[in-house]
Amino acid sequence: MPLNLKFNRLELAGSLGDLGTLLPIAVGMILINGLDAMGVFFSIGLFYVLSGLYFNVTMPVQPMKVIGAYALATAMSAQQIMAAGILMGIFLLIIGLTNAITVISRYIPKPVVRGVQLSTGIILMAQGVRLMMGTSQFQQLQKAAEPYLAIQNIGPVPVGIVFGVIGGVLTLLFLNSKRFPAGLLVVAGGMLLGVLFGAGAGFKQAAVGLNWPGWLPFGLPSRIDLSFAVLVLVLPQIPMTIGNAVIANGDLAKDYFGPAAGKVTYRSLTISMALACIGAVLMGGMPLCHGAGGLAAHYRFGARTAGSNLIIGALFLAAAVLLGSHVLALANLMPMSILGILLLFAGSQLAMTVMELKERKEMFVALTVLGITLATNLAAGFLVGIVIAYILKPARFAV
Repeated sequence: MPLNLKFNRLELAGSLGDLGTLLPIAVGMILINGLDAMGVFFSIGLFYVLSGLYFNVTMPVQPMKVIGAYALATAMSAQQIMAAGILMGIFLLIIGLTNAITVISRYIPKPVVRGVQLSTGIILMAQGVRLMMGTSQFQQLQKAAEPYLAIQNIGPVPVGIVFGVIGGVLTLLFLNSKRFPAGLLVVAGGMLLGVLFGAGAGFKQAAVGLNWPGWLPFGLPSRIDLSFAVLVLVLPQIPMTIGNAVIANGDLAKDYFGPAAGKVTYRSLTISMALACIGAVLMGGMPLCHGAGGLAAHYRFGARTAGSNLIIGALFLAAAVLLGSHVLALANLMPMSILGILLLFAGSQLAMTVMELKERKEMFVALTVLGITLATNLAAGFLVGIVIAYILKPARFAV
């Protein structure tokens, strides 16, 4: 099959659609957890390019969110994150190579998958609003709504809300425009605002050159790091990865791209993430996955082919190679509120997949997954949703 590649404004706009998920966690884990900036950006870019070339459709690259969120909240060490990435990679490689993931997927009811997508979408939307309000975990840790801007308020109004409203209006007006794609306008406008309001100060120390990631910059994880990672990071991450990054993402790719997504199988997604996890952490980066929310984000803003992967991958690789450890200066140009707008619209795209459910029992299961997720976490919602779906499966039960 020939490569499914287009390089146009829509693919460029769509390629930028998931920055709202990717950049806050990536930047946070570099600043707070001490991950290697070069390794983080280089591994993201490389994984984007390789994923696009293999799957031949738009394929997202995201942080593993349970690991990322807990690592940021507790200021975990880089060695502990590395241990989690290696262990997740080994686990995914085993269930992928043995094809156990396909067997597992047969026992996951469709309403549970839609519930995972609904829950992920709502979480993304809520996080988008937090980024605009300046109340996200990362902003609170930085003690500023816009940590890299020289101003925090325009008159009595927080600058994030002003930028967020402007970005939201632009997105609504140009959401379906092919001439002026919304994602491209919002991202370009956001970076321009960053330059105008002082976020480009970090470039004063940056020097353009040729840089390459180191190998094992933190050494091998110790037994203590591995034991800690299994209990605190890996076990909670596994259900979310299977539910969201494998099953929900695989099904969404089929919905969006049809026969073109022939290579997007549960097995190939699992093996792809296994290799990405291991490769990324060995370069000093963060554990990576394919999330359904990321796919919805890219698609919502115009990505339709693997060309979007090559575009965003090339941008990340070029930034890493040319700027090296100073690559954060480029990422910091983007206001948090603009990233929030991207998340808000991407989340809505993913959440609306629940509309495919027609029966009351199916909707009940999906809403149960959502409720438990909001009260606890997505892994718990996923597991309880499976139990509820099987309890309600007999015809004699009704809701």
